[in-house]
Amino acid sequence: MSDEKPVITDNNSGDQPVVKTAKQLEKEAAKAAKLAKLQQKQAAQAAQQSAAPKEKAEKKAKVSKEIIYEGKTADGEKKDISGPMPEAYSPQYVEAAWYSWWEKEGFFKPEYFMKDGQLSSKGNFVMVIPPPNVTGSLHLGHALTNAIEDAITRWHRMKGRSALWVPGCDHAGIATQVVVEKKLWREEKLSRHDLGREKFIEKIWEWRKSKGGRIYHQLKKLGSSYDWDRVAFTMDPKLCKAVTEAFNQLHEKGLIYRNRRLVNWSCSLKSAISDIEVDKIEVPGRTFMRIPGYEDAIEFGVLVSFAYKIEDTNDEIVVATTRIETMLGDTAVAVHPNDKRYSHLHGKFVKHPFVNRRLPIVLDEFVDMNFGTGAVKITPAHDPNDYDVGKRYDLPFITIFSDDGFIIGDYGKFTGMKRFDARKAVLASLKELGLYKETVNNPMVVPICSRSKDVVEPLIKPQWYVKCDEMAAKATEAVKSGELKIIPENHTKTWYHWMDGIRDWCISRQLWWGHRIPAYFVRFNDVSKTPMDLQEEDFWIVARNLDEAIEKATKKFNVTKDSITLHQDEDVLDTWFSSGLFPFSVFGWPDNTQDMNLFYPTSLLETGHDILFFWVARMVFFGQTLLGKLPFKEVFLHPMVRDAHGRKMSKSLGNVIDPMDVINGISLEGLHLQLLDSNLDPKEIDKAKAGQKQDYPEGIPQCGTDAMRFALCSYMTQARDINLDILRVQGYRFFCNKLWNATKFALMYFKSGEKYDVIKKISSRESKADLWILSRLSQAISICDKSFVNYEFAQATQAAYSFWLYDLCDNYLECLKPIFASEDEERKSTARNVLYTCLDLGLRILSPFMPFITEELFQRLPRSNLEIPSISVASFPEIEQFNFLDESLEKDFEFVQKVAKEIRSARSDYNIPAKIKTEAFIVSSDEKLTEIVNNFKIEVQTLSYCSSCDVVSKPPTGCAILTVNAQCEVHLMLKGIIEVEKEIGKMEKKREQLQTSINKLKQKMSIEDYEKKVPFNVQQDNTENLKQSEIEVERIGAAMEALKLM
Repeated sequence: MSDEKPVITDNNSGDQPVVKTAKQLEKEAAKAAKLAKLQQKQAAQAAQQSAAPKEKAEKKAKVSKEIIYEGKTADGEKKDISGPMPEAYSPQYVEAAWYSWWEKEGFFKPEYFMKDGQLSSKGNFVMVIPPPNVTGSLHLGHALTNAIEDAITRWHRMKGRSALWVPGCDHAGIATQVVVEKKLWREEKLSRHDLGREKFIEKIWEWRKSKGGRIYHQLKKLGSSYDWDRVAFTMDPKLCKAVTEAFNQLHEKGLIYRNRRLVNWSCSLKSAISDIEVDKIEVPGRTFMRIPGYEDAIEFGVLVSFAYKIEDTNDEIVVATTRIETMLGDTAVAVHPNDKRYSHLHGKFVKHPFVNRRLPIVLDEFVDMNFGTGAVKITPAHDPNDYDVGKRYDLPFITIFSDDGFIIGDYGKFTGMKRFDARKAVLASLKELGLYKETVNNPMVVPICSRSKDVVEPLIKPQWYVKCDEMAAKATEAVKSGELKIIPENHTKTWYHWMDGIRDWCISRQLWWGHRIPAYFVRFNDVSKTPMDLQEEDFWIVARNLDEAIEKATKKFNVTKDSITLHQDEDVLDTWFSSGLFPFSVFGWPDNTQDMNLFYPTSLLETGHDILFFWVARMVFFGQTLLGKLPFKEVFLHPMVRDAHGRKMSKSLGNVIDPMDVINGISLEGLHLQLLDSNLDPKEIDKAKAGQKQDYPEGIPQCGTDAMRFALCSYMTQARDINLDILRVQGYRFFCNKLWNATKFALMYFKSGEKYDVIKKISSRESKADLWILSRLSQAISICDKSFVNYEFAQATQAAYSFWLYDLCDNYLECLKPIFASEDEERKSTARNVLYTCLDLGLRILSPFMPFITEELFQRLPRSNLEIPSISVASFPEIEQFNFLDESLEKDFEFVQKVAKEIRSARSDYNIPAKIKTEAFIVSSDEKLTEIVNNFKIEVQTLSYCSSCDVVSKPPTGCAILTVNAQCEVHLMLKGIIEVEKEIGKMEKKREQLQTSINKLKQKMSIEDYEKKVPFNVQQDNTENLKQSEIEVERIGAAMEALKLM
């Protein structure tokens, strides 16, 4: 055994345990010592500074008062916006009052575009929510799901389709029961068994009523356009009926059966759990982990070798195991038939040291001759591989653990011990008997229950199973034939992998909260008349209710009703069973409802790629099997949300963020307080606080719903993960402010009382700038529309963002200033129509992503068409209708922008204030470029803050020369505007500062193992900063040389 010290890790928290080797701890100790010295030094410096007199009073940070909506709009009424626009964008102001009006007006109902009960002529779009667990509040993963799904739904609605997005919640069997049990113990010191089943379920319903509305409130706060009249909870009577019917139909088809098999068992929950609820924790070697119910940490990551004595000889055979306590249930030893070391033991038996049991030595090719001693102990009742061996050789299956993890059976002093206490005791006894050989490090995976944090134990239990092979074959064929489309396509490989290796699905859960299994066990009142030739499974009757079960039982056993007693199965169904029925149970199946006829199958299923098998596959199974139709035509899978460092969201890391905190903003203290209300172990709270302080030292700024939604959708690339940076969300909050200010500014150009409509054809009166912005608008419309079709949301957000920020705000609005300052009424009138078209259609392409601010601004436009009550039901613009594309003109204007940018950069280099206009002289050797400059002369002047811009052959002296390209130069007049020597001195100082920064940055980037030690995003930032700083140094140098020549 290695002398390396064990690592103690904590597994009582809400997250996976941290596993560290002794060497890692040694490094951390050295770091901690350095940190302590640094802190002492900083404390000493702080003490000196506090003792010194302060020269200046500290400036207090400005606190701007948040603008809130104070209108007198009643709930459900249209928002009163008759007052003036606030000076700046405020999420609280903008997001107030709109949602209740949208809902009351029925904009979110498919009936809005239906006539006489018929779907819209443009078709329909139907989608169901991936129902969030009822256990608490939403996280950013839910926010991503809703941002994507609402954008899709709103786009389809704006295309004129009957759009239906069904909301709902999942009862979350295990998660909910655990939460309520903890609450019951914390508040009343009672267990569920103290209350009894009925009273405990009443407690859960009370909790659900108090907490269930919170999630729906959050979904509304996110702006999600659900049809709330169709909201569904998986424990609603309608959905319960569907669950019962589905179970019965699947049983009748021979697809549900009962059997005794190995299951994932949580001793803490006393229930089987699904694969998705098992966290596989990798340990590198000897590791001590804290397990619920044990005071001392438990050892994992070791391989213990011990010997079994060969019967009637002095020989022995050595086996190895990572779970020494399970040797109590051994019923054989296996060796490879070709392993010559053990050929003399073929057909022999070994003796169990603690019980009177003979263990045969069996020959099986599954044994790896090169691992350990090449001999394997077989415990069929507690190991999946051993289970298969036990079946092949008809070995006894001996269960040694009770449901709560105690040793059961005739094992002397070990009987009644907890399983991990027995681990120590068995090892000690083997040593006493001289059978123990050695313990060595062994990297392994420890299965941990994600709900209870207990170690999962394989146990044989009688359970209900769904036969999956035939359904999986049909699901595979659906994807291969193209009938079902999975997007992105790379996930089809995962689909085929799951389908090819599928096992039957254990659907029993030993819980109280959930859908009770509609199966009844038959007992004969006169035990002597019980048929003796039947198996235990034969006494189960599956039925829709007790009366039907009694009727079936009497026929099956040919007895009268009074001779038997039926008892319903105490177990409930796996939560994924009811979730798998969700796409049709919400519409009233098995009843032949109008909603079923209109809206099934649905159009799309959108969810995270992590539940492709656990949820998506099962919906496909049930839809094809129970209704003969796929439940949806397409599946779109989005990435997982991680933090800015690429880490999984984890409560103990302090990086799990409530979307409401991003919308409303929250202080660091507020984030800390939330940890105290969580289920985190007290030991983990300090660690989580440190994580929060590192990532959010100033708390989280108020970003608003629109900015958060837009940011989340902007991350939507084909990657498997999203590394979400809250600062990026804040950046889009600033974009909202730009939208607000730009629209507010643009509205000043419209004449009071005049109304406008979008233009669909250009006239001969538009200026070059007008035609350019219309072309850019058409480009944005085309990209956004195509991107929605192809689920390319990052492209759609980028197109809309670029149009508003770079095309409209930075260029077109600037170009309009001289026009509206002139006396040319015809040009002004034309510009107003073009500007209105840009605002109206520009808001529409943003609306699916930013519903609140686009509605607020849309309602303030001077619209002539008031038949459109809301932007949420306005038509989404299409390129066929608004095709103003002119690539040649766009290319010309791109050159104009390049000229203007060169001039602005030079003005910045020479520190020329914006209020001082300069003269620009263009020297061009290319006739085409000369023509472009002459055509856009006013635009160049406006965008570059010049008083004049002329094409000349001989520019005057006193100019700085700016190279646009090989054929074009700009000579910018500086003579009389700047003091040359003074400006050179300023530039020299700035260059020195930049050079110092560059040197420091290069030093940082040259450290040993830089690429390994520094996070990738930080490396990217450093590289970009270095590049920009070096470019800036070059620019300053060039500018200084130009000045010296003047």
